[in-house]
Amino acid sequence: MFQSEISKEEVATLELIQYEGPIHVIDSIEAFEKEIDHIALQPVLGFDTETKPSFKKGKVYPTSLIQITSLEQAWILRVSRIGYPAKLQEILSGEIPLKIGLGLQDDLRKLRADFQFEPKGFLDLQNYVQAFRIDEKGLKKISGIVLNRRISKSQQVSNWDADVLSEAQLRYAATDAWICLTIYNSLRASIK
Repeated sequence: MFQSEISKEEVATLELIQYEGPIHVIDSIEAFEKEIDHIALQPVLGFDTETKPSFKKGKVYPTSLIQITSLEQAWILRVSRIGYPAKLQEILSGEIPLKIGLGLQDDLRKLRADFQFEPKGFLDLQNYVQAFRIDEKGLKKISGIVLNRRISKSQQVSNWDADVLSEAQLRYAATDAWICLTIYNSLRASIK
C-alpha cells in the first residue's frame, strides 16, 4: 500500500506541512500546573525532545525541551527551566497516554541521564512503519511516504536554551512531535 523508499529528490518536490495550531510554552511550574491535567487526559500523544547542539567533541547538554502534542494542541515543556515535576514523570513512565515518537532510543537515553525513570508507553515509528513495509528511518522520508508531504528541518541545530524561543523554533519543535502522531494515525487508518 505504501512505497518502501523515497528519494531526497522526491521528498523535495512535496508540499510542506507544519503544525499550525496553538502552542503552549511551559517555562514555569505555574504554567505546568495549568496544563498538565489536560495533557494527561490525552489517550495518544506525539512526542519529541530537543537539546542544545554541541559543537565540541564530548560536550553533551541536558535535554532542553520535551514537545508533546495532540492533533489540536502542542505543549513545549522547557525542562531545562522547570525540571521534571512528578506529574510529568508519571506521564513518561506510564503506559497511558501512548507516546508516539521517532528515534526514541536517543531521546529516552538522554532523558534517563537527566533523571531516573523507567520509560513506558512509548511507540517508535521507526519500528512501527516496518509492519507497513516502509524501509525508511528518517522523519522527513516517512512523512513523504505516508502523508505525501515534507517537513522542514531548518531549525534542527538552533539554540533550544535561548531566553526566548522564536516562532520558527516553536513551530519546528511542535511539528516534530505532531507529525509523529499524524503519521501514526494515518497508518492506523490505512488498516481499516
